[in-house]
Amino acid sequence: MIKRGNKMIKVDNLSYSFPQKDLYNNISFSLEDGQHCAFIGRNGNGKSTLIDIIMNPEKYMFDGKLDMDPNCRIGYVSQFSEIEKIKDTTVYEYIGTEFIELQNEITSICTQMETSMDIDTLLEKYQQALDAFNAIGGDDFESIIDKKLNLANLTKHKDLMISELSGGEFKLIQVIKEMLSNPDLMIMDEPDVFLDFENLNSLKDLINSHKGTLLIITHNRYLLNHCFNKILHLENMELQEFDGRFIDYNLSLLQTKIELQELAIADNEEIERNAKLVDKLRYIATNNAEAARGRSLKARVKIQERLEARRIKEPFLDIAQPNIIFETDIDVEDTIALKVNDYSVSYDEMLLENINFEIQPTDKVAIIGSNGTGKTTLLRAIFKNNSDSIEISPDIKMAYLSQHQDETLNESNTILEEFFDVGFKTYTDIESYISEYGFEGEIVNQKIGSLSGGEKNLLQLAKVSAIKAGMLLLDEPTSHLDTYSQIALEKAIENYKGAILMISHDYYFISNCMDYVLIIEDKNLRKMTMKKFRRKIYANHFDRDYLEVEQKKKSIETKIELALKDTNFELAKALSEELEELVKLL
Repeated sequence: MIKRGNKMIKVDNLSYSFPQKDLYNNISFSLEDGQHCAFIGRNGNGKSTLIDIIMNPEKYMFDGKLDMDPNCRIGYVSQFSEIEKIKDTTVYEYIGTEFIELQNEITSICTQMETSMDIDTLLEKYQQALDAFNAIGGDDFESIIDKKLNLANLTKHKDLMISELSGGEFKLIQVIKEMLSNPDLMIMDEPDVFLDFENLNSLKDLINSHKGTLLIITHNRYLLNHCFNKILHLENMELQEFDGRFIDYNLSLLQTKIELQELAIADNEEIERNAKLVDKLRYIATNNAEAARGRSLKARVKIQERLEARRIKEPFLDIAQPNIIFETDIDVEDTIALKVNDYSVSYDEMLLENINFEIQPTDKVAIIGSNGTGKTTLLRAIFKNNSDSIEISPDIKMAYLSQHQDETLNESNTILEEFFDVGFKTYTDIESYISEYGFEGEIVNQKIGSLSGGEKNLLQLAKVSAIKAGMLLLDEPTSHLDTYSQIALEKAIENYKGAILMISHDYYFISNCMDYVLIIEDKNLRKMTMKKFRRKIYANHFDRDYLEVEQKKKSIETKIELALKDTNFELAKALSEELEELVKLL
């Protein structure tokens, strides 16, 4: 039994490298019982690999030390769904697998005891099974299942087959199943990907209700702002830990950035002055054979080396964002880019019925709706343009980003090979282009199938950008993307001159980028202004003033960044104090 407050995991000076990439350089952190920890960092930095090292240390040859409580039981929710393996199981049977198996084992042992002569062995087995049964709250297990399903708004799904669930609903069921196994440590790798807002809110409630320790990889700003009391941040092979909320961590990073940039300027000025002295002394020493001249030069060079060694490094502040730019060669402002007339689609049942809407050449529109309502089907039909109900301007070229990444990327290609399909002529041209998206060095020769989900989405964005289309069809473009890439994508959309039709469940992203939304409800689609959309979301899920405070926060952060660019540190400090007061309201 792990005692409350004990260190469940302690990592000291851990280093690990792949043949083509260094991942960690002497990283250290600890995780205590009861903490809810968010694990953040750029795509491809090795977060999922570190999780796997914790779960399966014997698989890896790493330097350093990893200590775990020997009694620690780990539960795990992968970012990948394995719904096919259990689709013919009911929700209750899937969630209660361990409970049902233990219940059957206890019944079987009791039956054997009626006729067996070896009672002592069976009693020992019975006690072991009973202990395991009690450890998961066996006597109250059905009641516990009902409470968790109710918390996730999935009570009515208890007797459904797994195959009848949407992807988002199944993800929540996976989370509930692992929580009910009562692990000491529960690890989740991007559990929020593709969840609609209702299911995301249910995930938030499940996380916050969990009494055990959580370690969750996520880039979702809603969860980050509402669920965690510890942050692990992995950047540039180094790791930083912070006890507190994500919003306070971000403020701390910004305040540190102001302080370090001011110090860095002073350091740089001193290094520059010393470098001039070194050059002067070297010139004198070259033209003068006196030993004292040489000693002065050596002393000054050593001073310069110490200054360079101490030069301020910013592994958690100097974080490269991808340079995403969407361009279009087409100017068709006087026409309708897309018109959909009486579009319907059904599978086993009607998904969408008599849908009608049109998109102007510069409209930026989000399609929203619950998981499984036909959004992706509609977007794919528009891209394929194979329905009489869909009219696309002949002057408009389209580009498509799919939530199913292997639909647009050939995972057996290397990164370099993939871009010959979009018109690049030489490897040099491709290398220059994709370096803007953070793909440099040996990674360009890796197979796409070996990349992280976020890296694959960045590659999709790079391909979309290279097409220079007049209309972008984006299906969950922020999925798997780290927060820095999300912000870069927001800027690219803001500056894009063409039309965008986007599926997203990311409230922040929609609010920051879109002109209006098309909401799918009851098989129909209706237009909604951003003002009404914000009101709808916030009425159900946020405090009344949350939106206003968030918008003010973003405005002040932008002003701080501009002040730092102008090296106006006094203004930056004054703004950070204003920001600190605002953060207290959140």
